[in-house]
Amino acid sequence: MKLYISIDMEGITGLADTTFVDSSGRNYRRGQELMTMEANAVAGTAFGLGCTEVLVNDSHSKMNNLLIEKLHPEAQVITGDVKPFSMVQGLAPGFTGAVFLGYHAMAAKAGVLSHTMIFGVRSMHIGDREIGELGFNAYVAGYHGVPVLMVAGDDEAAAEAEALIPGVVTAAVKRRISRTSAVSLTPEKSAQLLRERTAEALAARDRIQPLRPPERPVLSIEFANYGQAEWAALMPGTSIEQRSPVVTFPARNMLEAYRAMLVMTELASRTSFC
Repeated sequence: MKLYISIDMEGITGLADTTFVDSSGRNYRRGQELMTMEANAVAGTAFGLGCTEVLVNDSHSKMNNLLIEKLHPEAQVITGDVKPFSMVQGLAPGFTGAVFLGYHAMAAKAGVLSHTMIFGVRSMHIGDREIGELGFNAYVAGYHGVPVLMVAGDDEAAAEAEALIPGVVTAAVKRRISRTSAVSLTPEKSAQLLRERTAEALAARDRIQPLRPPERPVLSIEFANYGQAEWAALMPGTSIEQRSPVVTFPARNMLEAYRAMLVMTELASRTSFC
C-alpha cells in the first residue's frame, strides 16, 4: 500500500486563529509542532498497517511548515513553493488512497479559519457544484483514480467532506465556536483519534470510491471585488461576467482546471484596495 497525505494547517488540533498559522505569529512554532504531530500519527499508523510508502505534501502557505527533523523517519515530504499542483503535488495513479489532514471549510461558510485558497475568493464552482480546497483536491485525486479515504480538521470540514465523498472517514479534532475560536481535543486525544480513524480508513479502502470529476470541467470563481476578477480574467481562455466579480474558465480536464485556478487566484492577489 502507498498512502498520500496532503496536510494543511488551519484544521490542525488547537489552532484557532492566525497567530498559529502565520509564520510571523507568536504561536506559529506551536502550530508547526502540532502539525508535525498529526502527520506522524497518520504516517506511523499507516506504516504499522503495511504501507510501504507514505508521501506527505506540506500544503499550507509557503508550504515549508513541517518540522522535517521530527517527521516519521520512513516518510517522505514535499516541501516548498512554487509547486505546479500546490496542495496535491505528487499525487498520481498508484496510490492506494489519500488523506487530507488539517483541512478547513470553504470560503464564506462557517468553520475555523474557513477560506478557499486566498481571502479574495468568495466561492468556487466546478459546473454547478460549489467546492473549496477540499473538493478541488478530491477531484484531482479522483482524476488519478485515487480515493480520498480520510479527512481531518474541524467539524465543519468533516461535514463538508461527508457531503462530498460517500463513505469517507472523518476525524473532527475540534469543534467550531466562531471563525477564530474552537473547542479542541488535546494533542494526545487527537493523535489517538487520528490513529483510530486512519486504521478505519485503510480498512475501508476498497469501499471508498474516487470522486470522479467531469470530463470537461467548467471552473468559475467569484471574487470579493471586481478588481480581483479583472486581474484573474487576464488569463487567456477566461471570461468575466459583466458587473459581477465572477470569472469562468472551460478546462480540457481537471488538471488544467486546477492549474487555471492557481493562476487566477495568484493574479487576483495583486489587487490593491486603496
